[in-house]
Amino acid sequence: MKGKMVMRFATIVRTDEYSESISKYVIQKCTEFGWDYDISNPELIISIGGDGTLLRGIHTYLSILDQVSFVGIHTGTLGFFTDYTQEEIDLFLDDIFHKVPSYEEMPLLEMKTSRNFDSIYALNEIRIESVSKTLSLDVYIDGEFFEHCTGSGICISTQAGSTAINRALQGAVIDDGLRILQLCEIMPIAHKNHHSLHNPYIMRSDRQIMVRGKSLSLARACFDHLDQSLEEVEELYIKTSEKKVRFARYRNYSYLKRLKNLY
Repeated sequence: MKGKMVMRFATIVRTDEYSESISKYVIQKCTEFGWDYDISNPELIISIGGDGTLLRGIHTYLSILDQVSFVGIHTGTLGFFTDYTQEEIDLFLDDIFHKVPSYEEMPLLEMKTSRNFDSIYALNEIRIESVSKTLSLDVYIDGEFFEHCTGSGICISTQAGSTAINRALQGAVIDDGLRILQLCEIMPIAHKNHHSLHNPYIMRSDRQIMVRGKSLSLARACFDHLDQSLEEVEELYIKTSEKKVRFARYRNYSYLKRLKNLY
């Protein structure tokens, strides 16, 4: 073991029998190699599942994101953020044991409300959404009124999240390395007395968005795979967070290849 770096690692696993069996195999091989399995204070988090599993891992370790990095094995239905497939487990193990990774950082979104709830964070998007009530929202960007939105809500996404729900809303897919925010309306209503942009609006990542309206209290804030009520909230603020997710890249896996795997 002399000269070998000991890594503290943990796994986040999709809740199916096959993914759990892969997790057991990975844990066994990593501990045999001399690594420490440490779920409370890991350095490397191995996600075994799909993108939903990885998002769950990010939110699980939100308080120590500056101390950890993530790498993914795809056993789920969508693996946009993962670098290895379930057929490449031994290749994955060889890479993490013997290669020095490069690191890719992706900033999170952060949302605060007028009621001083704890901040919420998201890698992909934050949606202000109602499935049963029409929302009437005023959107301000850097303190300047931008538009009045009437419909089911709005979606604010990152570059990383441009391929997620934003894409389903006909938002633009943003190339790797660009740091932006994107605003899309969700099922907007238009008539002769009301028009909004209706098109996706792509803005610099340092913009700050304020959303105001009494109907906010009818909505839910949906962030990645999570959601919470906005009851009694009349104003909220969304910006790019100082928090970042760090991915450990042990091999080149192009963004174009990731995109092609989506369709």
